[in-house]
Amino acid sequence: MITVNHLTKRYGDFTAVDDISFTARPGSVTGFLGPNGAGKSTAMRMMTGLTPPTSGEAHVLGRRYADLPNPGRHVGVMLDASAQHPGRTGREVLTLAARTIGVDATAVARGLATVGLTDEEAGRRVRNYSLGMRQRLGLAAALVGDPEVLVLDEPANGLDPQGIHWMRGLLRDFADAGGTVLLSSHLLSEVQIIADELVIIGNGRIVAEGTTTQLLEQQGTRVRSLDDDALEVALRAANIDVARTPAGLVAQAPAAAVGRVALDARIVLTDLAAGSAGGLEELFLTLTAADSREGIAA
Repeated sequence: MITVNHLTKRYGDFTAVDDISFTARPGSVTGFLGPNGAGKSTAMRMMTGLTPPTSGEAHVLGRRYADLPNPGRHVGVMLDASAQHPGRTGREVLTLAARTIGVDATAVARGLATVGLTDEEAGRRVRNYSLGMRQRLGLAAALVGDPEVLVLDEPANGLDPQGIHWMRGLLRDFADAGGTVLLSSHLLSEVQIIADELVIIGNGRIVAEGTTTQLLEQQGTRVRSLDDDALEVALRAANIDVARTPAGLVAQAPAAAVGRVALDARIVLTDLAAGSAGGLEELFLTLTAADSREGIAA
């Protein structure tokens, strides 16, 4: 578990992180989202003891990260996959990480296999790695101590579609086994698929927090059927506001309520999902428009 209480970081007159509080729970993936410069990386650095907070605190597994005995055995951290010695081989990088936290050589072979780096690739110098291979190596280093918590900043950066699919499964399995995952990513479609809960920040402050389903339902429910005209009539008769869009109907009610109306009206649904067609991306842009460099997109 990660518990963040009133965490704040100021640099002179600039407040990078402004009084944020949230919890990332065991058995779940928490998406930590925000525009560039919103304070995500600074917050994650404070959680993992790399940057001292101005005020507030962050606890991992009930303690400050710095107070954990051998923290690498409890928390796997990947904040910058490019921060690896370019002159060492992948195997050497992972071996040093394993020795630092006191795990044996079998953990190195297991870690390389887990992230899909072959023996030949593990023998190459890191300077010759692609960005995606560096991401895999960084994740192997985060996992080498068999931690209970993962703190990952843009772990899918540089991965191809197959690699992204693989990482999604890996993190989902980790959480389903009782682990805690805090994940920062700009790949919003992937976050929407994998994240159980979301924390969205803008200008250093939390602008939305809750389960993925709850936050997406704020945009209504997207629904299509074999008879949208009849469904629209049934929804309005149930006092549910509904609008037509190119993607189908958008009803201002939870998906369960929409499905119940359709069932009662004997209308066959072909699509039912929380949120509008834009999903998490639309929600994110709406909530963070004031903090975006581009402002509100057309």
